[in-house]
Amino acid sequence: MNVILVLSPHLDDAAFSVGPLLAEFSSRAKIVVATVFTNTASILTDFALSCQLDKGLPAEVDYMAIRREEDIVWANRIGAAALHGAFLEAPHRGYSSAQDLFGPLLMADKLDDVLGRWFKELAEKLKPSAILCPIGVGSHVDHVWVRKVAEALFLNKIPLFFFKDEPYSSKFDCLCINDYLKALRPWQELKIPVGWKSLSQAQFAAAAYQSQIPFQFGNIDTMEITLSNAWTRQTSLFHTNSITALDNIFLSTTPD
Repeated sequence: MNVILVLSPHLDDAAFSVGPLLAEFSSRAKIVVATVFTNTASILTDFALSCQLDKGLPAEVDYMAIRREEDIVWANRIGAAALHGAFLEAPHRGYSSAQDLFGPLLMADKLDDVLGRWFKELAEKLKPSAILCPIGVGSHVDHVWVRKVAEALFLNKIPLFFFKDEPYSSKFDCLCINDYLKALRPWQELKIPVGWKSLSQAQFAAAAYQSQIPFQFGNIDTMEITLSNAWTRQTSLFHTNSITALDNIFLSTTPD
């Protein structure tokens, strides 16, 4: 069976961005979602603590433990395996404001080697037929790091596909997203049909992230509307290689 490795920066990025696609392929491929920044920090900075309090969680609660548990529920609902990386989110790595999270990478934030080693270990162990990772729409530094390291390791070596980040993509109009994509490199777009059953399954699965829904969307109804608008009857993946044999797996999907 083919293995599809999904590199997700945070505990919800894969769910919100490509949930229907993963549901669609869970019956014909082994889906492994490796989420990078999931570790619990021993000491919270002022900004990191505010990021937790913004979610309505008290300071003494292990915020990341809650999120990891939610992620396992989501993975079970979608038919995927969940792996959790031992890396800290950006607020614990010197990014001290919301503006910093969407600014340039800090010189002191050196993840190339350690993140590269983990990605390489995953690829050697799982031998994936394809790797999916975020493009980085919105320019969140954690997303940029995942794309940067994945490209350096796997581009032109393992079929590497990029997905548009949600809910960031929904906050930009289509022209902005297209300009963003063109500015990065000359992408080729692969459109994969997704069935109604997979869309419904992905909505149900995404509801597992109870700690994130109020902050990201306001409420679950708005989440469902936002994601329904973002998820159409096809999912776009972007790549820079010519069509490979693996694409036949994607292209053979027939939506219900």
